[in-house]
This record gives sequence, C-alpha cells and structure tokens, in this order.
Amino acid sequence: MVEQSGEAETESSPDPNEKLVKIFDTEQESEALVVKGLLESAGIDSDLKSGSLVQDAFPGLGGMIILVREEDAARARQLIAESKQQALATDAVVDDDATGEYPAQG
Repeated sequence: MVEQSGEAETESSPDPNEKLVKIFDTEQESEALVVKGLLESAGIDSDLKSGSLVQDAFPGLGGMIILVREEDAARARQLIAESKQQALATDAVVDDDATGEYPAQG
C-alpha cells in the first residue's frame, strides 16, 4: 500500500523527463498557488518552480512559474484566461456595489 501512495505523489506533477512548457508566471507566490490549484482541480498536473531556479531555461524571469505537459498547455492557458475573465467580472460587480447606489426596490 505504501507503493500506491508513492505512485499518487508522482502523478500529481509531471515527469521532469517529459516536455514541459511554461504557461504562467508571476511575482506573487500566492497567485501562483491559486493558479496551480485551479489546474489541479481541472485534472491538469503542473509543476510550480521558483523563477530563480530556472534562469537557464527562462533568462530574466523572477518570481514563480508554472510548467505543464506540452499536451496540456492549451487547455491550461484557456482555464487561466477564463478564470481571469471571471475575476474581472466579479471585480466590476464589487466596484458597482461600492458606489453605495442600490437598485430601486419595489
């Protein structure tokens, strides 16, 4: 049974020998963790790395990067874009509520 839990751990992140592509980078670790969680909830394995650790592969990059398998990259980017659109829409609603104006109730 111990072997099964070890297998589950290796399945949660891509094999480093596979072709991995960068799909997201940010200076904020918290933002990277949210995106990683989003991908995991959609069944996409991802790897979160410090930008300083991968300077050879992506020069000039700091902060955090998220890598996924090449075949998952398009779906991962789509999920991130949709999530950003939802966040922008939510922010717009919150901004409207912050004006203190409420629709007439009648």
